Amino acid sequence: MMALKIDSKIVGYKVLTEDEKNPPAESSNDENISDVEKMHENLDRPEMLFGSTYKIKTPQSEHALYITINDMILNMGTEYEERRPYEVFINSKNMEHFQWVLALTRVISAVFRKGGDACFLVEELKAVFDPKGGYFKKGGTFMPSLVAEIGCAIESHMKFIGMLKDTELDDHQKKLIAAKRKEFEAKNKAQEETTDETSNFPEKAQLCMKCQTKALVLMDGCMTCLNCGDSKCG
Repeated sequence: MMALKIDSKIVGYKVLTEDEKNPPAESSNDENISDVEKMHENLDRPEMLFGSTYKIKTPQSEHALYITINDMILNMGTEYEERRPYEVFINSKNMEHFQWVLALTRVISAVFRKGGDACFLVEELKAVFDPKGGYFKKGGTFMPSLVAEIGCAIESHMKFIGMLKDTELDDHQKKLIAAKRKEFEAKNKAQEETTDETSNFPEKAQLCMKCQTKALVLMDGCMTCLNCGDSKCG
């Protein structure tokens, strides 16, 4: 063995395995995959990006927010073509939240350009709760904060470009929920149950903790959600 002189301070070490000492030769297929362009922070911004704009209107503000997410097309025209978010902008006539909204867009854009799996942003933003209280969107979905709704807009966009899979109910689940709702409405017809202006569900429905929608009703002694089908009785 040849001796090596160490001139600097040792700050760490690792014992190499046999596989690490003798890595397998790369196949031609691996070489092709290595040529695939991935999102990274040193990628030059092209002259044109493809964008989508989402409108957010909350009961907490007179003016709406418009979220624009611009995407970069990687490996265009090849079998590895993919669309990835590159930057985000949020505009509104309401200047009350201008400072933190601007900071948020810059941080999110930096994470997008960094590359890798940026889907974690959705759950992080949706988990933010406003200490002053949240609000219900049209349709009965509860939003714990404005930041959470921004997260929902980004989630919708990621589903649109294929980064996230849409977890819609299958046909069997939809038919089951429709039957449950019909049964509930028939039983409560005499009580003249009405629906809320902002919801498609009964006025006295409670908030479902699974889908965050005001659609939880009591049926046959069991709390059942008319939106996602979740039931306390399994």
